[in-house]
Formats: sequence, structure tokens, C-alpha cells
Amino acid sequence: MRRSVRSLIPVTLALVLASQPVPAQTPDAPAAVEEPAWSFSVVADTYVLSDDRHYLQPTVTADRGWLHLEARHNYEGLDTASAWFGVNFNGGSALEWAITPILGGVFGDTTGVAPGFKGSINWRRLELYGENEYVVDANNREDSYFYNWSEATLAPAEWFRFGIVTQRTRVYRSDRQIQRGVMAGVSFRHVNVTGYLFNPDQDTRFVLAVGLTFGKSTHE
Repeated sequence: MRRSVRSLIPVTLALVLASQPVPAQTPDAPAAVEEPAWSFSVVADTYVLSDDRHYLQPTVTADRGWLHLEARHNYEGLDTASAWFGVNFNGGSALEWAITPILGGVFGDTTGVAPGFKGSINWRRLELYGENEYVVDANNREDSYFYNWSEATLAPAEWFRFGIVTQRTRVYRSDRQIQRGVMAGVSFRHVNVTGYLFNPDQDTRFVLAVGLTFGKSTHE
């Protein structure tokens, strides 16, 4: 009897092990690649001029990974719109940088094409930012011109920044080819409000910029 019991033990163990589910042998699945998210911004600049027509200058941007799309109005000229395509590049850790070469079509009172770029350098709380383009006027080459907007800002807090700004534009008349001024801005969540004061010692121009941002920044 003992011999019979002993002989059943291996058989019982084999049946128990056979009844256990065997994990499926599958090849390692490749890690899912996260698609870059879209980010959007809408900025409305209100120009208050001491001796010229006041006007609103809206800009809308959309970014996804390397892709940059943009639309503007009253930027290259009054009653003029422009549409842009660009490629985003960025890098760095302690010293962060970003640059976006862009190419735009301009139509309205001013008609033509405009190559340019937008770029920034960030180090701790200091930021240098610039927008540059050359408008090639299709109607009269002599009316072609170089446009520039540059900022140097310091952010003592995440919600506040201030600094200096320069601009070269032909949208309105000015005695100075390169206008210079001061600026200060605050931000809360998705909202940014910035004030610019150009030429405070001469033909004063004031710009109030209100912006909304949605989504993760391409340069983060």
C-alpha cells in the first residue's frame, strides 16, 4: 500500500504542475512613442500712437514638434496680413536656446514674401528674444525693408518680468529708424499681459500686449 501511495505522488505533482497556466512567450513589445502635442498662442498687441492712427495687431501661432505655423495682421503693414511656415530647433540645459527659421507670404496693402527667424536664449532668469524678417515687396523693390523686434528681460519671479525693447518697423511713422523703450509684464496661468513704452523722450508710442497660450511649449 505504501508503495502504491509513493508511486502516486510523482503523478499527482505532474498533474498539478500541468494544470498551472503557462505565461505566453511573446517578444518584447517596442515602447510606445509619444506623439508631440500641439501648442497654441493668441496675442493681441494694441498700438497707441501719439501722432498717428491707433491699431490692433493680432498674431496666432500653432506648434507641434518641429512644425511652426503662424498668421499675423497689421504686422508688416496696416491692412496687411501674412501667413508663415517654420521649423523649430531647440536645445541646452543650463543655457537654453531656441530658433525658428520662418518663411511667409504677405498680402494686402503690402504684397510680397518674407524670410526671417525667431529665436531666444535663456540663462537662469535672463532671456534674450528676437524676431527678424526681410519683407520683399512684390510691387516695388524699393519698398522692401528689414523688420526687427528685440527684448532683453529679467524675471525676478515666475509671474513677473521687465527689461528693455527695440523695434524697427515701417507700419507707422517715426523719427527714429530703431525705436527703443522699456517693458514690464505679468503672467497668470495661460494669460500674459505686457506693456511697452517706446521713445519716452520723444514721439512716445505705447503698446499693450495680451496673450493666451494653450498646450505644452515646443521648446520645453
